[in-house]
Amino acid sequence: MMKTLYVECKMGVAGDMLSAALLELCDDRDEILKELSELGIPGVTFELTKNEKCGIMGSHLEVKVNGEEEVSEDVEHEHSHEHEHHHGHHHTHLKDIEEIVNSLKMDDAVKQDVINVYKLIAEAESSVHGVNVNEIHFHEVGNMDAIADISAVCLVMSRLNVDNIVVSPIHVGSGQVKCAHGILPVPAPATAYLLRGIPSYSGDIKGELCTPTGAALVKYFASSFGNQPVMSISKIGYGMGKKDFPQANTVRVMLGEDTDMMDSVTELICNLDDMTPEEIGFATERLMEEGALDVFTTSIGMKKNRPGVMLTVLCRDNAKDEFVKLIFKYTTTIGIRESICRRYVLDRVEKTITTPDGDIRVKEVSGYGVSRQKKEYEDLARIAREKDSGIIERK
Repeated sequence: MMKTLYVECKMGVAGDMLSAALLELCDDRDEILKELSELGIPGVTFELTKNEKCGIMGSHLEVKVNGEEEVSEDVEHEHSHEHEHHHGHHHTHLKDIEEIVNSLKMDDAVKQDVINVYKLIAEAESSVHGVNVNEIHFHEVGNMDAIADISAVCLVMSRLNVDNIVVSPIHVGSGQVKCAHGILPVPAPATAYLLRGIPSYSGDIKGELCTPTGAALVKYFASSFGNQPVMSISKIGYGMGKKDFPQANTVRVMLGEDTDMMDSVTELICNLDDMTPEEIGFATERLMEEGALDVFTTSIGMKKNRPGVMLTVLCRDNAKDEFVKLIFKYTTTIGIRESICRRYVLDRVEKTITTPDGDIRVKEVSGYGVSRQKKEYEDLARIAREKDSGIIERK
């Protein structure tokens, strides 16, 4: 059984909405809320309140700083220096954020998740503003409520302990947003940077539906992006935003089990007629070393009856942009074709068995009514060389 979480972002995603939705999946949510309030984020307390949007009941995670609820990212979208100064918050650089997070009462693994999410935001801000990551001056995402939202999501994700997280294409909204740097287009530049390689779209709804915090969280935790996989759903959670739209302003999450696995991959293809077999072999090896799911070649006939080779690279959807660069780097092609493919895969587990000849890794696969195993070729070949025997004898 594969424990799967599906995050539906038809109205975008923000940190407080995602955390509220995830909390609805937890049976021990009261204990988690108590733990969140005792983390030690300066002046911060948490309360999960019920909320209704378009006839649907859900939850809103109310974060209070010194007894007052902060302006949520998904409400007015007008973050200013005055808002920041009103709460007297001065911890705005990455090292300041890290100091706060490392002082919190939570597991080290969760602390690292929080810091890693902030590093994604810092990288985006660095690219947008042309400033070194360590010199980035956080504005809205440096406020205590943003630290609280990110910490809440990371903590609940660790409790859910799912095997696979799939996120839908993200609705970013439209129009403009007022922030600390001025009036910017939606999605804000940092959000747009974070959404690179992630399916997203704009619509008729005016406003910022996807915040930098929300974009960074789904980018960090998602295993893949796409439509809801085939799964047996056991729990559903709704995290509500405060602003009202004709469409229910909510992030919906679904928790269930996926036994017969199906996911989405990107297929990148190019035709080659001016590379030697050795050069193509080297390119294939390098692409596999860089993390491609698979790389293979097909002999083809090209225009003017020239023999050629079609190179196919399979990669995760969110790694597409990087592999496009790598294909141009390692081959002579001047054009690449892209296809999004749905694939059926068996659940794979690797274990090590001890034999008289030494340890051998074994890959076990199962699903769709089948189950089989295969010994790892490299281990069989190593033992065959050591014993000066044929590899067939050790299968």
